[in-house]
Amino acid sequence: MSDERPPDLWTIDDVAAYLGIQPSSARGALSRMRVRARSFRAHPQSHRAQALYNPEQVKTANAARPGRGKRTDLNDKDQE
Repeated sequence: MSDERPPDLWTIDDVAAYLGIQPSSARGALSRMRVRARSFRAHPQSHRAQALYNPEQVKTANAARPGRGKRTDLNDKDQE
């Protein structure tokens, strides 16, 4: 069956590959980054709803994430 998704939107598998994590982890990461699905389509095999994400929104949200070990409870002015 052909892939009927718009070429400018990513599935959860695409997002997971970009982030370098498992699809089940990508869902949680998107939730924490407050990235919402732009649209839905029927999955090609199961016909269940499949979320599609805006890649630019995913990239922007990922770039804004604090790095590993970043103390987000401290302000930059407190660290001076």
